[in-house]
Amino acid sequence: HTPALAESVARWASRLGGRTLVLTTTLRAADRLAARLVELTALGRCGPLKVLAQGRGSKRALLERFRVATEASVLVASASFWEGVDLPGDALQLLVIDKLPFPPPDDPLMEARARQLEVKGLNAFTDGFLPETAMALKQGAGRLIRSESDHGILVIGDRRLLSRSYGNRLLAALPPMRRLEDETEMAEALDALVLTRASTRGCRPI
Repeated sequence: HTPALAESVARWASRLGGRTLVLTTTLRAADRLAARLVELTALGRCGPLKVLAQGRGSKRALLERFRVATEASVLVASASFWEGVDLPGDALQLLVIDKLPFPPPDDPLMEARARQLEVKGLNAFTDGFLPETAMALKQGAGRLIRSESDHGILVIGDRRLLSRSYGNRLLAALPPMRRLEDETEMAEALDALVLTRASTRGCRPI
């Protein structure tokens, strides 16, 4: 999953000119994805990309480097970056979430809550895990659109969002948005962001 997603991120970020944030559900996935992006860039499999990764500087420093970057940049992070990240305007235009952020099933707090729900005759998954996931997904997606004038693309790289019965409930937690059906529509949407960015700056895209 991670190598394939990295290939897609490299392709999309190259076309967009960076401005890409990848949020993963684990630090291990963030490390692997960042390493693969560096490798793809070194191999010339995508356009030049500067890869910023969690753990290589403080959160504040990484966000500032990403915000002021003059070269195409991708920030790959997990954990604390799911909230408290404010990148308004065109600093961030593509947000990729690798997987649905379900809480770990062995989390002691979630285990205790699951037992409480079951005692009340409720379902631990639909009444506990699912609402937590919806809230986390909404928080993560909120990194993309910070004002009414912001535009961007959200990618959730988890097929369960469309293949499982609970997918619609999670989709309902997200802001209304147009769904892109294939890579052709994705490319067109990325190009539209580049054109909009160029027009607002009073110049033509290269």
